[in-house]
Amino acid sequence: MPYINIKVTDTNVTKEQKRQLILGATQLVVNILNKKPETTHVVIEEIPIENWGFNGKQT
Repeated sequence: MPYINIKVTDTNVTKEQKRQLILGATQLVVNILNKKPETTHVVIEEIPIENWGFNGKQT
């Protein structure tokens, strides 16, 4: 049972974009790992932008 966790900032991610991410990530493990889509779980976590940083700086 594949489990995929996608983390994004909580700014302007639409329901349709999330649907596409879930579909695309599922299709990747089907195509590459030969896993069954019905046993593949995808979770999208939205992280508050103030909790996100890179290059040593808070966004």
